[in-house]
Amino acid sequence: MSANTATPPAASPGSALWRLTRAEFRLYLRDRVGPIWGVGFPLLLLIIFGNIPSFNHAKHVYGGLTELDIYVPVLVAFSLAILSLTALPSTLAGYREKGVLRRLETTPIGPARVLGAQLAVNLVTALVTLVVFLAVAKFAFDVVLPKQFGGFVLAWVLAAAQLMAIGLFIAAVTPTRSAAQAIGTVLFFPMMFFAGLWLPIEEMPSILRTISHDTPLGAAVRALKDASGGHFPPAASLLIMVGYAVVFGAAAARWFRWE
Repeated sequence: MSANTATPPAASPGSALWRLTRAEFRLYLRDRVGPIWGVGFPLLLLIIFGNIPSFNHAKHVYGGLTELDIYVPVLVAFSLAILSLTALPSTLAGYREKGVLRRLETTPIGPARVLGAQLAVNLVTALVTLVVFLAVAKFAFDVVLPKQFGGFVLAWVLAAAQLMAIGLFIAAVTPTRSAAQAIGTVLFFPMMFFAGLWLPIEEMPSILRTISHDTPLGAAVRALKDASGGHFPPAASLLIMVGYAVVFGAAAARWFRWE
């Protein structure tokens, strides 16, 4: 075959995923809502809490830790929840509403790369948020960094996996962006209550603490707090997060529709 009639080599699956991820990341930054809420809002809460005098005094009920020490793992989970329950599902549901997913389904890109690009964008954002957040907490407010670093990373990864699986499930069952945002918001507030955002878990009545430990964010915060204090996360919390990730991930794959 001559050089003039040769067929150009097809792009590798890896390069196609990389190009799609870069395009999605540019759209994500252009939208600005995700970065502002996912990165900026948790940092704003940290700065507000860090400048409240009562939050910087060690308390016996917290084992000698300050209230700010207690809230750092909660705010880490908070940033994951915002990205997973609002940004991720609303983007995918918005693509479905506009017919973007229907068109992408007919291309060689395929569904796996479309979902993979969305997950990659949100995971990178979550990781950048975590690093910046812990750096500000340490150097601006003298918060002790996680003493059981490996356990903290494991807890964070499982927390991200379960929450993004829930976000994908929301995207799978909602036809429009507004519906995805509504469902995500309805789930977000009770989850954050049981994560201890408004009332620390340590101060909850025993029945609420028990319920909290079985919720996605309650299990995540418990694991993150234990790792921050130097203990490996409880096996029960890790298994609960794995369970949520598997169940909602499988449900999202089962019911996900492109139009």
